[in-house]
Amino acid sequence: MPRSVNNVAAKKRKKKWLKAAKGYFGGKSKLYKTARQAVEKGWSYAYRDRKAKKRSFRQLWIVRINAAARLNDLKYSTLIDGLNKAGIIMDRRTLAFLAMNEPEDFAKLCDVVKNSQDA
Repeated sequence: MPRSVNNVAAKKRKKKWLKAAKGYFGGKSKLYKTARQAVEKGWSYAYRDRKAKKRSFRQLWIVRINAAARLNDLKYSTLIDGLNKAGIIMDRRTLAFLAMNEPEDFAKLCDVVKNSQDA
């Protein structure tokens, strides 16, 4: 019986990886083994950095909120605690947006916190 090879599927498998490596420099886009290694490494970086992006944005929002809170004579932690006690549920992204683009509205929130602390 003659030997059977599955060149069609093998070629398709290799093309899939080479297509994913399109735009890579040199052998990383031309050679199957190095292309596959580069793509796998790239995917692992992409997965890791999607998580890191969320962390860095939260960090940025907190810095912005803190800066705006200090303009209104509050600390970040005091502001967040006061908002929670006042029953105002707002995420940090929204608070940062208010702090940057709507300082009057942010000042009103700070006043609510100050009034709830006095009472």
